[in-house]
Amino acid sequence: MLQVNGIDHINLQVIDLAKSCEFYHQLFGFEELRDMPAVKGKIIGNNQAKLALYQVSGFDGYNKHGFSHVSLHVNNFEDAMEACEKMEVTIKYNGILDWEKSRSLYILDPNGYEIEISEVWGGGL
Repeated sequence: MLQVNGIDHINLQVIDLAKSCEFYHQLFGFEELRDMPAVKGKIIGNNQAKLALYQVSGFDGYNKHGFSHVSLHVNNFEDAMEACEKMEVTIKYNGILDWEKSRSLYILDPNGYEIEISEVWGGGL
């Protein structure tokens, strides 16, 4: 059996690479880790989370087909709603949802991907 340490990265197609990188930089502080101009891509993130973003011709936004969302745990959850409102990010499900041991805020990135911002790592499981 393999022993998983965590999710290494998530690979996403995007409409506009620069706009997507700016969104994740402004909201989550993600930095560019590697530029991949030959494939119109960048790896962005930090020591805890990485996204591989690729601008794909003809991609016009994500429609849910088998993939629901990416969840990112943040240490300053109390600031999440204000940060999203300031950036005029689309907030889903009428705001913060209460779970048994955590709270979550669900938003859409510029490509239509749903991002869950989580208060408690792993929902407290």
